[in-house]
Amino acid sequence: MTLIDQLAAALPEGRVLTDPDVTDSYSRDRTFLEPGRPLGVVLAHSREEVAETLRWASANRVPVVPRGAGTGLAGGATATDGCVVLSVAKMDRIVELSPDDEIAVVQPGVINADLDRAAREHGLMYAPDPSSFEISTIGGNLATNAGGLRCVKYGVTRDSALGLEVVLADGRVLDTGRRTVKGVTGYDLTGLFVGSEGTLGVITEATVRLRRAPAVPPATVAAEFGSPRDAASAVSAIIAAGCQPSLLELLDRATLVAIDDWKHIGLESSVAAMLIAQSDAPDGQDAAERMRKLCEENRASFVAVSSDPQEAEELIGVRRMAYQAKERLGACLVEDVCVPRSALPEMISAVEEAGVRHGVRVCTVAHAGDGNLHPVFIFERGLPEPPPEVWAAADDIFRAALRLGGTLTGEHGVGLIKQRWLKLEAGPVVQDVHQGIKRVFDPLGILNPGKAI
Repeated sequence: MTLIDQLAAALPEGRVLTDPDVTDSYSRDRTFLEPGRPLGVVLAHSREEVAETLRWASANRVPVVPRGAGTGLAGGATATDGCVVLSVAKMDRIVELSPDDEIAVVQPGVINADLDRAAREHGLMYAPDPSSFEISTIGGNLATNAGGLRCVKYGVTRDSALGLEVVLADGRVLDTGRRTVKGVTGYDLTGLFVGSEGTLGVITEATVRLRRAPAVPPATVAAEFGSPRDAASAVSAIIAAGCQPSLLELLDRATLVAIDDWKHIGLESSVAAMLIAQSDAPDGQDAAERMRKLCEENRASFVAVSSDPQEAEELIGVRRMAYQAKERLGACLVEDVCVPRSALPEMISAVEEAGVRHGVRVCTVAHAGDGNLHPVFIFERGLPEPPPEVWAAADDIFRAALRLGGTLTGEHGVGLIKQRWLKLEAGPVVQDVHQGIKRVFDPLGILNPGKAI
């Protein structure tokens, strides 16, 4: 009996897949990376099945690659040769939703948007909303500490994570955190696991914070600019003025052209950047008017303010189409540097200059209110990896972000793609501490090896 047959015998029938044509679809995420060939895929339905899989993996020294929906953009869920891919997508139950305590207890396979919809039936919402919110899972969001359009006001996934149930590499079950809004007993293990990219344990349940949904539709501002730097300057002004937007997104012309070529949004030739802002505060209309004036003061060529929900949805829909529009152009290397918000204009210019310097097509969107930019490098489809000029442009952008006091990744994680730059930010002491933490939780090094750290 082979190793994978032993695992299949230990789990309920149908849980282990070994047909290469089937397992291949579970072996990759949304990056260009070519995955390794796994021994098989486990479709776990319960914590006990996750624990059994990890006990088997530890006993046989088999690497395990945890997987949610496979929507990651850094290679974190990419299979390695000889691994077992452990999918928790079937664990998709909302265990509890408590309006009184404003919390939910969910399994990791719950889709982000489904949790938000369930919360809104009680006048609540789940705040983190990555662009993939309709298809990405809570487990994957936790693993990468995902952000989203609303995080300028409500924070990233870690800010909504209260407690976790985690299966460790040896099959033991660890409960972290609590159901309370406050709690400082012991180390913050919940915060440690959020963003650890499946390298310390496999999350099988999460207690997350819900928030009151806005009582009225948000006021929305749409502004057009003759340059991305002017749009970025408007962002800095909005933040400095204390407008507290609930959404503040920037799209450059290359991105807008990609969307217009696909969806025909009526883009005018003079528009080099668009800013979309919202305020969901009770005085949202007043905040929107203040943001409108700040955009005009920073050379916006056109600004409109609306409280119409349909118009707002159409604008947000344009923003959420950005990545799919770029995928139509070719293969994509997606990055997500983040800088202090006051440095956003300089960082926008650095991205543009890197693209020109290396002759690379770069389309940029930004969670501008967080200083988090997503430069997307377009290259020929079918190549095994980006050509040298793309890597060179990416290198320039990473180094510019660090020079400005920023970070390599705001929300996508390190995965495999950013490994080559990690030491530039982390340094030897931080890397040594990271490796020490890894040895505590995963002494055999079987959990998502080669990722994150």
